[in-house]
Amino acid sequence: MKLRKLTLMTGAMVLLAGAASATWDVYKPLFELGYAEPEEDQLVHIPPTLEDLEDADMRPELKAVIRRGHDLFVDTQQLRGRHVFNDLNCASCHMDAGRQPFSAALWSAAITLPDYRGKNWQVNSLEERVVGCFTYSMNGKPPEYGSDTMLAITTYMQWLAKGAPVYPDQEIYGRGYGSVDEPEQEPSYERGKEVFAQRCSICHAEDGQGLKQDGKVVFPPLWGDGSYNWGAGMSRINTAAAFIKHNMPLGQPNSLSDQEAWDVAFYMNSQERPQDPRYTGDVHETREKHANFHGQTVYGTVREVDGHLLGDHDNTGEKGFLRPEILRSRTFD
Repeated sequence: MKLRKLTLMTGAMVLLAGAASATWDVYKPLFELGYAEPEEDQLVHIPPTLEDLEDADMRPELKAVIRRGHDLFVDTQQLRGRHVFNDLNCASCHMDAGRQPFSAALWSAAITLPDYRGKNWQVNSLEERVVGCFTYSMNGKPPEYGSDTMLAITTYMQWLAKGAPVYPDQEIYGRGYGSVDEPEQEPSYERGKEVFAQRCSICHAEDGQGLKQDGKVVFPPLWGDGSYNWGAGMSRINTAAAFIKHNMPLGQPNSLSDQEAWDVAFYMNSQERPQDPRYTGDVHETREKHANFHGQTVYGTVREVDGHLLGDHDNTGEKGFLRPEILRSRTFD
């Protein structure tokens, strides 16, 4: 098994924790890497693979759309300059092409949306969730609702959920990035800098700008114009700590202590990046307006090591606009 792959079984399968122990043998490689075992009655879904798609009894036209969605997901840079304005791919944050537990596996979104989202205080559809990813994580201009690109991505997400129940009553195993216990000490910039230099810089470079070969992104930048903006979920310290703990360093998940994960997340997210598209023109006002989100970031706070006020700028990165026009609010009042 490749450490960054999770192709543990062929075919989609939905199980409840507590099933026959022989069934759980397929998960032993994960447990050996430090992943938590499913708890009693948790919903566990094993998404299908592209090999399963080839054998599936479905229209070839639908298979083509799913393949296109997968292709866009793992190589989102092909949309650079149209919908993507940084160096990230969707698979940068959703490992194993969106299949891996504790790496925001896509199938869980497909079976739990539409749902209320506190980030924008309204019920979001699956398409709107994708719009959010392009707006914040890709620092981009999202594809239009109902466009070929949007159809391909959402169809791929829904296909990964094949066989899983919609709006399940059970807790979903490995949903999101999981969580990390609160650190014993307050996260430290200096300790995080040391962890980054020792465990992260070999891939992401000492300056956090990642690695490109022949113009193609190999390892993404973690801050700066080529990274996610201040409105991305990964800019939250707790979210980044959970992602790092369960997925990094690549091929060595769960090898950092909880404290190290918090420290390096704090260091990484204490660097500048493009402006939050929700920016009002005042960083303090923006932080207060979106306190439910920015309460977990250091946006609008002073970096103690040098007195810099984080997020106090008009830099939008490579794109020439702040807020995509496609963002919208709704009410059913």
